[in-house]
Amino acid sequence: MDDSCDDAQLMLDYASGNAHAFELLYARHRAPLYRYLMRHARDPELANDLFQDVWGRVIANRSRYEPRAKFQTFLFTLAHNCFIDHCRRTSARPRGTSIDATDTADVLEGPENLRPDVELERADDKARYRAALATLPPEQRDVFLLHEESALSVEEIAKVVGIGTETAKSRLRYAVNKLKRAMTPEPSEIQ
Repeated sequence: MDDSCDDAQLMLDYASGNAHAFELLYARHRAPLYRYLMRHARDPELANDLFQDVWGRVIANRSRYEPRAKFQTFLFTLAHNCFIDHCRRTSARPRGTSIDATDTADVLEGPENLRPDVELERADDKARYRAALATLPPEQRDVFLLHEESALSVEEIAKVVGIGTETAKSRLRYAVNKLKRAMTPEPSEIQ
């Protein structure tokens, strides 16, 4: 049985009253969901609020869950909608500011013991990546983050965002190309 069947069955088990099934779903999806929300919100407090809201919606909708798509698609659709709802409530449009907090992957996965020169290079790469990500148009950033953080297929991303598959492919391609250009060091930067 693959992961998507396992997730769907866990959600159905949770809807039937099995709290352990929810714990397994939470453990499996908390890190990618938090990273996705953190990279959208760019504010740890807001990301935590949205994170709680998403899981609250999973709990509230457990009895109505139907496994028509992968659980992960269902979860990231809720996350996408929570973020959009927040933006509408606050009349805020997603902006291209950088994340000042520690990279969420480090927070969730723990530090690595690297040499100082490697750590410095890694920090520079992360800063360049965050800056490049912040320059993407919100529509491209959203599709890219769904692809990177949730490993959803292009078809699933299209469902989450409510766009056509070809549009999702195009946005992802443009985002990847822009990020590649931004991450490529200028000749003057190469030593």
